[in-house]
Amino acid sequence: MQQNPDISVVIPAKDEAESLPELCIWITRVMQENKFSYEVIIIDDGSQDESWNVISFLSNQNPAIKGIRFNRNYGKSAALDVGFKASIGKVVITMDADLQDSPDEIPELFNMITKQKYDLVSGWKKKRYDPVSKTIPSRFFNSVTSRISGIKLHDFNCGLKAYQQKVVKTIDLYGEMHRYIPVIAKWQGFSKITEKEVQHQPRKYGKTKFGWERFIFGFLDLLSITFVSKFRKRPMHFFGSMGSLSFVFGLAVAVGLVLDKAYAIHNKLPYRNATDHPFFYFAIVAIIVGVQLFLAGFLAELITTMNNKRTDEYLISEKVGL
Repeated sequence: MQQNPDISVVIPAKDEAESLPELCIWITRVMQENKFSYEVIIIDDGSQDESWNVISFLSNQNPAIKGIRFNRNYGKSAALDVGFKASIGKVVITMDADLQDSPDEIPELFNMITKQKYDLVSGWKKKRYDPVSKTIPSRFFNSVTSRISGIKLHDFNCGLKAYQQKVVKTIDLYGEMHRYIPVIAKWQGFSKITEKEVQHQPRKYGKTKFGWERFIFGFLDLLSITFVSKFRKRPMHFFGSMGSLSFVFGLAVAVGLVLDKAYAIHNKLPYRNATDHPFFYFAIVAIIVGVQLFLAGFLAELITTMNNKRTDEYLISEKVGL
């Protein structure tokens, strides 16, 4: 088996039996023309068509093509995570299986990683062949993500990306976090991140696998990655500070009500009991919430200390070429 190739191409695929042969021929041509040693790792993410049979056939025809088959559909993040773990190339390049990403971009991406020494190069589909219902929300999320993360990219979710091997061996993907790989990479200390304008092809076969729910998930994932990137190793800083503020606010209101009553009694003014005042109950709720948030931060700190590594596993039913 070929060891340490120049490039590993990682391709998540779901129901892409029609496009995979053409894509692999295209990749092989580019690699041979540029004299790259390579491997192609295709992850079948629970396809319902003939994708796995196609992958097996392609692997038998070309040993550089390898396949991993999930027992069910786990999602693109899981497919990339497993592909990254299996890759051995000096440079790892990801692309989608639908022929919308051009393998002709590979040589320039490779040079940007090896010669210009970038940690990660993200594709930018400046001219897109997607419907407006997909492009407008995408621009919104890209803009918000860029502002929050401080990473100046136009297209965080582009499937065509290139990485140094150490990057993919360090980052940990789960859920739907593939949209925010540059953010995760920066969080892990890989700051040399840039983008390259790439050609975007019209879809040739089949239809998109993503529906409207991807935008809701994208927003939730953005909130999640923002929180996790800042407080993963120090949850007490978030929960403890919020809890302390809530507790102090509630205590201050309660003390204020008691002092107000004491002042009225001392000056023989009309007064009502603190428990009759509506602010008393706001104070009690704030104190209780503050204590709960503080305890949540304390427990999260203990869990973080005891479990430094996530242990999710994906059930793989078959492999070929690996």
